[in-house]
Amino acid sequence: MTRLHLIALPIATALLLSACSGSNDSEHAATAQNRSSSAGLPKGRVEQGEALAHTKGEATGQSCIDCHGPDGNEPLDPTYPKLGGQYADYLAHALMAYRAGERSNALMANQASGLNDQEIADLAAYFGSRPSQIVTLEAAHSQR
Repeated sequence: MTRLHLIALPIATALLLSACSGSNDSEHAATAQNRSSSAGLPKGRVEQGEALAHTKGEATGQSCIDCHGPDGNEPLDPTYPKLGGQYADYLAHALMAYRAGERSNALMANQASGLNDQEIADLAAYFGSRPSQIVTLEAAHSQR
């Protein structure tokens, strides 16, 4: 092979590979843009999540806000978590775990069992967008 062939062959190969992978990269980027960062769900929609948070579930007759409060920060029971301002991915993973039976709570398992992926993403986006009243327990441990 001539010297020109030795230079041209790797360049042509690189161009061919980049041309082939370019469409996959753009498809992957478009798919990733519509997915949650770690839960693998569709992109959450805050407005739809707010409407869903006010909807009574068929399994329990309760809505999210009945137990967690309008912004997720006024739980009906002090043992219920505050959801407002929590990471949307965390909320999505928790709801998916309740739905799959991997996380145990009779009320939440029933509530989550009827949710599809988009509804979980929407609820997570809504409660994640609310003001946070989550506090650390650091001071509680230092008082002992």
